[in-house]
Amino acid sequence: MNNHPICNTCGTQFLGEKQLNELCPICNDDRQFVPEEGQSWTNLDELKRKHTVKITQFTDSLYSLTVTPGFAIGQRAFLILSPHGNILWDCIPLLDEPTIDFIKSKGGLKAIALSHPHFYSTMNEWAAVFDCPIYIHQNDSEFIFNRGPHVQLWGGDSEQLWDGIKLVNIGGHFPGSSILHIASLSPGGSIFCGDTFYLAPSKRFIAVMYSYPNRIMLAKKEFLSVYKKSSDLEFDTFHGASFEGQSLFGNANDVFTASMKNYMERYEIQ
Repeated sequence: MNNHPICNTCGTQFLGEKQLNELCPICNDDRQFVPEEGQSWTNLDELKRKHTVKITQFTDSLYSLTVTPGFAIGQRAFLILSPHGNILWDCIPLLDEPTIDFIKSKGGLKAIALSHPHFYSTMNEWAAVFDCPIYIHQNDSEFIFNRGPHVQLWGGDSEQLWDGIKLVNIGGHFPGSSILHIASLSPGGSIFCGDTFYLAPSKRFIAVMYSYPNRIMLAKKEFLSVYKKSSDLEFDTFHGASFEGQSLFGNANDVFTASMKNYMERYEIQ
């Protein structure tokens, strides 16, 4: 049985026992929240009894994975198939046998890469099953409360992997907030963002914030750093965070550029 505690609010798994009133350190942070009704915990065995994984195909080489019925912050992970090895971008709390079988039928995983701490979830369970490294930017190392043997920290502004798959550190939401850039997935390139960038429901604006649930803006200095690191990105397709509507095809770069200009005006940056 797998009884390692998993936070019901953010989906992060911890080692050891957690008292019912002990606060999750990921949620007890200004970027997340502890519910008014208080902290509560579950575990992987219980998740398997109550939930399943929904797998949605976008293309022959791209699938999204979500937990259904919805759990925690509704994390969405992406399975990206590539000639020299598949990668899982971000992670969801539930890993069950049908999901394992499906991924193995596609060639397994060469690596898992994570955008920021709100998507760490049960990363060690996934890495153990598929025997692969977990790429996390070193600027977020203090938020790794369950560091298993597969965690591999990377540093600097970018990390080239294989087949044109590249990790880019953007910062902002978290110091290590990163995106995945893959030039070959669409005519103009695709980015996978987690919560580093957030697509508005209208799909006419892309936001960058310190905290999305608590509506806390970035400081001007932090925005400038984000803008500098992201201004040269080339892409036409955007896949964002936790919800099915967080994808934009064809005109993603136009929306992004207009959004960043909007921020520049509001921050009164010349």
